[in-house]
Amino acid sequence: MPEYHAPLRDLRFVRDELLGYAEHYQSLPGCQDATADVVDAILEQTAQFCEEVLAPLNRVGDLEGCTWTAAGVKTPTGFKEAYRQYVELGMPSLAHEPEHGGQGLPESLGLVVSELVGEANWAWGMYPGLAHGAMNTLSAHGSAEQKATFLPRLVSGEWTGTMCLTEPQGGSDLGLLRTRAEPQADGSYKISGTKIFISAGEHDLADNIVHIVLARLPDAPAGTKGISLFIVPKFLPGEGGGLGARNALACGSLEHKMGIHGNATCVMNFDGATGYLIGPANEGLKCMFTFMNTARIGTALQGLAHAEVAFQGAIKYARERLQMRALSGPKAPEQPADPIIVHPDVRRMLLTIKAFAEGNRALIYYAAKLVDVVRYSSDAAARQEADTLLAFVTPIAKAFVTETGFESASLGMQVFGGHGYIAEWGMEQNARDSRISMLYEGTTGIQALDLLGRKVLMSQGETLKAFTKVVHKFCKAHEADEPLKEFVAPLAQLNKEWGELTMQIGMKAMQDREEVGAAAVDYLMYSGYVCLAWLWADMARLAQEKLAAGTGEEAFYRAKLHTARFYFQRLLPRTRAHVACIQAGAGSLMAMAAEEFALGH
Repeated sequence: MPEYHAPLRDLRFVRDELLGYAEHYQSLPGCQDATADVVDAILEQTAQFCEEVLAPLNRVGDLEGCTWTAAGVKTPTGFKEAYRQYVELGMPSLAHEPEHGGQGLPESLGLVVSELVGEANWAWGMYPGLAHGAMNTLSAHGSAEQKATFLPRLVSGEWTGTMCLTEPQGGSDLGLLRTRAEPQADGSYKISGTKIFISAGEHDLADNIVHIVLARLPDAPAGTKGISLFIVPKFLPGEGGGLGARNALACGSLEHKMGIHGNATCVMNFDGATGYLIGPANEGLKCMFTFMNTARIGTALQGLAHAEVAFQGAIKYARERLQMRALSGPKAPEQPADPIIVHPDVRRMLLTIKAFAEGNRALIYYAAKLVDVVRYSSDAAARQEADTLLAFVTPIAKAFVTETGFESASLGMQVFGGHGYIAEWGMEQNARDSRISMLYEGTTGIQALDLLGRKVLMSQGETLKAFTKVVHKFCKAHEADEPLKEFVAPLAQLNKEWGELTMQIGMKAMQDREEVGAAAVDYLMYSGYVCLAWLWADMARLAQEKLAAGTGEEAFYRAKLHTARFYFQRLLPRTRAHVACIQAGAGSLMAMAAEEFALGH
């Protein structure tokens, strides 16, 4: 198994040097407590916990999985003790309101904990991760009584939470939802139905699990307009906020999965369970988007996590594994062969993983900075601008980062050759665990439709313009900077093409709405590559400045510059294939009749 090391130097580069998080925190009301000393202490404490406690349990969770019995679900050896330590360290309360027992630190700082936890042990990290989304939903939409009842124990980590959307007959199409909610005389509801694929739906880590459930009221309109949102706890609240009676819900079975074996993915049966309405009736989907947006950024972190793990494993192996001689002559003549890192194709794989891991980290922390502004800023105009940018970036982050994260996990295996397919090295687990990230919280295709159809075309391109304006300002500011021209010139051209492509799709869609679906995934991937081009251009700028200043870390900044150049020369050209596919249109996709697909098979 690869030995995990928290990438603190790169985290500090992205947060402190590139994105200016110290000034960012001091500019936002309620965030001033996130001083450099506080942030450093949290980084160091989290790194130690992840390296020493969680990472050694990653393989354990994969081998043992979770055990289901009628009495409940048992998590793998060591998971429960690790969760207890996580709670004792105060990690669940980090980014939540002090009035409910939280530490009141910024949401983006909590994301650092989530990243390191996810890299060390993604399956374990899903238990507190789902609880975080439940807390955000309650904070945004719960009544004062609901907040007082549930938030203190969720924030402390005594209880955890889940999100219950998916049902057997309908995956992403929530309009097909059948779970029922019957009103009761006391103002509560009886929830009946079956939910599937519920991560952390049942386990032994915490005393109670608070399920956030979508269901229909008896008089609800059909489709997505008739969905309401409910709190349905495993144990009802008792006197003094403790545990009351066991609710009428249970885990019916555990799913048998490709990966993330250490997390319990449950079929949850609600048999007239007591629930409490959150927010207005029939507006549950709108409320649930608070949870879903949190989950989408969290899932983007999964793509980053698997790329980081792939890189750490692959770079160590590539430096040590001896195979053949370099084509230009021996590089380690004292050895029987050269280390494989000398070979161009191995370098191609390593640099691809590195470019995605470091570029995607920058993208996620850029999005996290927007989350902070939306949540904490007292400037209404700044909040609106950040919200528009965040709406645009979120589906890109979720889909692009997970797609390239899985590619990175696969390349991590490939660097090892045949050994990558063997369990003891950890690379095959990393690839298996990674694959789910492109499926849950909305598949890549769903995110692409959200981006192109809902966010861009339905806004008449306004969300895209908000982002391309940011990129345009960067390009104008540095167009005369000769050392940056290799980055700024192609970025400016792509930024202009982005708008033109969007207009082409929009014009075609006026004649045939299938054109949106046909272009969506290529459009999203194109958008992701341009987003990373902007960030890598900015990282190249910063690296050049640091090298000119002579910081004593020249090797670190040279590596940034080399990686930026590799990204622009070897990865950014992928946009040309996406443009060709977009411009090909829907014709070849839609021409074949459904019954013709299977002919000859």
